Amino acid sequence: MMQTIGWKERVDLPSLGIFGVPAKIDTGARTSVLHCSHIRLIKEAGAPYVEFQALDGRFGATLNTYVKPFHSRRTFRNSFGQEEERYIIRTDISLFGQLYEIELSLRDRSDMEFPLLLGRTFIRKRFLVDVSKANLSKTRIIPDTP
Repeated sequence: MMQTIGWKERVDLPSLGIFGVPAKIDTGARTSVLHCSHIRLIKEAGAPYVEFQALDGRFGATLNTYVKPFHSRRTFRNSFGQEEERYIIRTDISLFGQLYEIELSLRDRSDMEFPLLLGRTFIRKRFLVDVSKANLSKTRIIPDTP
């Protein structure tokens, strides 16, 4: 049986050290997207990586610069019909105390209410969405401290 999520949830991105991020569940969006700034492709030891600042230090995140392996680059059509290219990273996300792998496109969402959208590729075959509910996943995985 699939877990039920609401139209919005608070999620954790443990690999990034970010917890309690407000996320909107968006069944109209194929790919999940995280608000980031200063996004750029770099090379380290000849391999491609994406460097970015997540959440601009808001929503409980510290203003860190992250470097994650480059997964892909895709062209997206925004809600105004304009095409834009975005970098995709793979990371983990925690909902209901369980870790899942997720692909996130990185984009400046500073003008949006929710810094994270969970799209249907992530939701499919994992969750049912009850649009009359919100914040059903309140358990968090807190990493061990050394």
